[in-house]
Amino acid sequence: MFFSRMLFITDYGTVAKLERCNMDGTNRTRIVDYKIEQPTAVALDMIKKLVYWADTYLDYIDVVDYHGRNRHTIIHGIQVSYVYALAVFEDYLYALHSGPSEGSSSVELLQVHRFNITAESMTLTSLGNSRILHIYHKLAQPKVKSHACEMDLYGKPGGCSHICLLSGSYKSRTCRCRIGYRLGSDGTSCKS
Repeated sequence: MFFSRMLFITDYGTVAKLERCNMDGTNRTRIVDYKIEQPTAVALDMIKKLVYWADTYLDYIDVVDYHGRNRHTIIHGIQVSYVYALAVFEDYLYALHSGPSEGSSSVELLQVHRFNITAESMTLTSLGNSRILHIYHKLAQPKVKSHACEMDLYGKPGGCSHICLLSGSYKSRTCRCRIGYRLGSDGTSCKS
Protein backbone atom coordinates (compact mmCIF):
# COMPACT_ATOMS: atom_id res chain seq x y z
CA MET A 1 0.00 0.00 0.00
CA PHE A 2 1.18 3.51 -0.72
CA PHE A 3 0.92 6.62 1.42
CA SER A 4 2.17 9.69 -0.34
CA ARG A 5 5.72 8.42 -0.62
CA MET A 6 5.68 5.26 1.52
CA LEU A 7 5.13 1.62 0.76
CA PHE A 8 3.93 -0.82 3.45
CA ILE A 9 4.88 -4.49 3.14
CA THR A 10 3.93 -7.70 4.96
CA ASP A 11 6.35 -10.63 4.89
CA TYR A 12 6.09 -14.05 6.48
CA GLY A 13 9.37 -15.52 5.33
CA THR A 14 11.99 -16.58 7.87
CA VAL A 15 10.96 -13.74 10.20
CA ALA A 16 7.38 -12.52 9.89
CA LYS A 17 7.14 -8.74 9.86
CA LEU A 18 5.38 -5.57 8.76
CA GLU A 19 7.67 -2.98 7.17
CA ARG A 20 7.60 0.40 5.48
CA CYS A 21 9.97 2.02 3.00
CA ASN A 22 10.14 4.83 0.50
CA MET A 23 8.58 4.00 -2.85
CA ASP A 24 12.03 3.51 -4.36
CA GLY A 25 12.86 0.87 -1.70
CA THR A 26 15.18 3.04 0.40
CA ASN A 27 14.83 3.55 4.17
CA ARG A 28 13.32 0.12 4.76
CA THR A 29 12.12 0.02 8.37
CA ARG A 30 10.61 -2.84 10.35
CA ILE A 31 7.57 -1.58 12.27
CA VAL A 32 6.24 -4.90 13.68
CA ASP A 33 8.24 -8.08 14.23
CA TYR A 34 6.75 -9.67 17.38
CA LYS A 35 3.52 -11.62 17.89
CA ILE A 36 3.19 -11.92 14.14
CA GLU A 37 3.30 -15.17 12.12
CA GLN A 38 1.53 -14.93 8.75
CA PRO A 39 0.57 -11.35 7.89
CA THR A 40 -1.47 -11.57 4.70
CA ALA A 41 -3.30 -8.30 4.22
CA VAL A 42 -2.57 -4.65 4.93
CA ALA A 43 -4.71 -1.50 4.82
CA LEU A 44 -4.00 2.14 5.68
CA ASP A 45 -5.91 4.91 7.38
CA MET A 46 -4.09 7.77 5.66
CA ILE A 47 -5.79 10.44 7.76
CA LYS A 48 -4.94 8.99 11.18
CA LYS A 49 -1.72 7.38 9.84
CA LEU A 50 -2.59 3.88 11.00
CA VAL A 51 -1.63 0.51 9.52
CA TYR A 52 -4.01 -2.44 9.86
CA TRP A 53 -3.01 -6.01 9.05
CA ALA A 54 -4.44 -9.49 9.30
CA ASP A 55 -2.54 -12.54 10.53
CA THR A 56 -4.05 -15.78 9.19
CA TYR A 57 -2.10 -18.03 11.54
CA LEU A 58 -2.91 -16.16 14.75
CA ASP A 59 -6.43 -15.16 13.59
CA TYR A 60 -6.39 -11.44 14.36
CA ILE A 61 -6.52 -8.00 12.81
CA ASP A 62 -4.18 -5.57 14.60
CA VAL A 63 -3.29 -1.91 14.15
CA VAL A 64 -0.22 0.29 14.77
CA ASP A 65 0.71 3.82 13.82
CA TYR A 66 3.17 4.43 10.99
CA HIS A 67 6.07 4.11 13.46
CA GLY A 68 4.94 0.77 14.91
CA ARG A 69 3.65 2.26 18.16
CA ASN A 70 0.26 2.00 19.91
CA ARG A 71 -0.42 -1.56 18.79
CA HIS A 72 -3.73 -3.12 19.68
CA THR A 73 -6.07 -5.82 18.45
CA ILE A 74 -9.22 -4.85 16.56
CA ILE A 75 -10.69 -8.34 16.33
CA HIS A 76 -9.47 -11.85 17.17
CA GLY A 77 -10.93 -15.28 16.51
CA ILE A 78 -12.33 -17.65 13.96
CA GLN A 79 -14.38 -14.99 12.13
CA VAL A 80 -11.13 -13.40 10.92
CA SER A 81 -9.25 -16.57 10.06
CA TYR A 82 -8.08 -16.80 6.45
CA VAL A 83 -8.30 -13.04 5.79
CA TYR A 84 -6.39 -12.10 2.64
CA ALA A 85 -7.71 -8.65 1.78
CA LEU A 86 -8.43 -5.56 3.91
CA ALA A 87 -9.76 -2.09 3.19
CA VAL A 88 -10.52 0.88 5.45
CA PHE A 89 -13.39 3.32 5.01
CA GLU A 90 -14.71 5.69 7.64
CA ASP A 91 -15.35 3.76 10.89
CA TYR A 92 -15.06 0.29 9.39
CA LEU A 93 -12.60 -2.30 8.19
CA TYR A 94 -13.76 -4.52 5.37
CA ALA A 95 -12.16 -7.94 5.04
CA LEU A 96 -12.35 -10.79 2.55
CA HIS A 97 -12.00 -14.19 4.15
CA SER A 98 -12.67 -17.81 3.27
CA GLY A 99 -13.09 -21.04 5.14
CA PRO A 100 -10.22 -23.39 5.97
CA SER A 101 -11.31 -26.23 3.67
CA GLU A 102 -9.25 -26.86 0.55
CA GLY A 103 -10.98 -26.02 -2.69
CA SER A 104 -13.48 -23.79 -0.91
CA SER A 105 -14.40 -20.86 -3.10
CA SER A 106 -16.78 -19.35 -0.58
CA VAL A 107 -15.49 -15.84 0.07
CA GLU A 108 -17.29 -13.57 2.49
CA LEU A 109 -17.12 -9.80 2.92
CA LEU A 110 -16.86 -8.96 6.60
CA GLN A 111 -17.49 -5.51 8.13
CA VAL A 112 -15.68 -4.76 11.42
CA HIS A 113 -16.08 -1.57 13.46
CA ARG A 114 -12.51 -0.42 14.04
CA PHE A 115 -13.13 1.94 16.97
CA ASN A 116 -15.70 -0.07 18.94
CA ILE A 117 -14.18 -3.50 19.57
CA THR A 118 -17.33 -4.64 21.41
CA ALA A 119 -19.48 -4.10 18.31
CA GLU A 120 -20.43 -7.27 16.45
CA SER A 121 -18.73 -7.84 13.11
CA MET A 122 -21.12 -8.54 10.26
CA THR A 123 -20.90 -10.71 7.18
CA LEU A 124 -22.27 -8.45 4.45
CA THR A 125 -22.33 -10.84 1.50
CA SER A 126 -20.77 -13.83 -0.18
CA LEU A 127 -18.57 -12.93 -3.16
CA GLY A 128 -17.78 -16.16 -4.99
CA ASN A 129 -14.01 -16.34 -5.41
CA SER A 130 -12.96 -12.67 -5.14
CA ARG A 131 -9.40 -12.06 -3.98
CA ILE A 132 -8.97 -8.28 -4.13
CA LEU A 133 -10.78 -5.57 -2.17
CA HIS A 134 -10.69 -1.82 -2.86
CA ILE A 135 -12.83 1.09 -1.69
CA TYR A 136 -13.47 3.73 -4.35
CA HIS A 137 -14.86 6.95 -2.93
CA LYS A 138 -13.91 10.60 -3.13
CA LEU A 139 -13.18 10.64 0.63
CA ALA A 140 -10.80 7.67 0.32
CA GLN A 141 -8.54 9.43 -2.20
CA PRO A 142 -5.75 11.54 -0.71
CA LYS A 143 -5.12 15.06 -1.92
CA VAL A 144 -1.91 15.06 -3.94
CA LYS A 145 0.59 17.90 -3.82
CA SER A 146 2.79 18.63 -6.78
CA HIS A 147 5.65 16.15 -6.73
CA ALA A 148 8.93 15.16 -8.40
CA CYS A 149 7.28 12.49 -10.61
CA GLU A 150 4.89 14.82 -12.42
CA MET A 151 4.99 14.70 -16.21
CA ASP A 152 7.60 16.98 -17.77
CA LEU A 153 7.18 18.94 -21.02
CA TYR A 154 8.04 15.78 -23.01
CA GLY A 155 5.48 13.57 -21.26
CA LYS A 156 8.05 11.74 -19.15
CA PRO A 157 7.25 11.18 -15.45
CA GLY A 158 9.78 13.21 -13.47
CA GLY A 159 11.98 13.32 -16.57
CA CYS A 160 12.52 9.53 -16.33
CA SER A 161 12.47 7.42 -19.50
CA HIS A 162 10.51 4.56 -17.92
CA ILE A 163 9.61 4.61 -14.22
CA CYS A 164 9.68 7.43 -11.64
CA LEU A 165 9.60 6.58 -7.92
CA LEU A 166 9.27 9.16 -5.16
CA SER A 167 12.04 8.86 -2.59
CA GLY A 168 12.00 10.44 0.82
CA SER A 169 9.99 13.56 -0.04
CA TYR A 170 7.70 15.03 -2.66
CA LYS A 171 10.70 16.85 -4.13
CA SER A 172 13.05 13.91 -4.72
CA ARG A 173 12.76 10.94 -7.05
CA THR A 174 14.63 7.94 -8.39
CA CYS A 175 14.38 6.73 -11.98
CA ARG A 176 14.19 3.01 -12.74
CA CYS A 177 13.99 0.99 -15.96
CA ARG A 178 11.71 -1.77 -17.17
CA ILE A 179 13.04 -5.35 -17.27
CA GLY A 180 15.64 -5.77 -19.99
CA TYR A 181 16.89 -2.17 -19.74
CA ARG A 182 19.53 -0.49 -17.60
CA LEU A 183 19.71 3.04 -16.29
CA GLY A 184 21.98 5.37 -18.23
CA SER A 185 24.76 7.39 -16.63
CA ASP A 186 22.49 10.47 -16.63
CA GLY A 187 20.22 8.72 -14.08
CA THR A 188 17.09 9.26 -16.21
CA SER A 189 17.43 7.45 -19.55
CA CYS A 190 17.14 3.69 -20.09
CA LYS A 191 19.17 1.62 -22.53
CA SER A 192 18.48 -1.94 -23.68
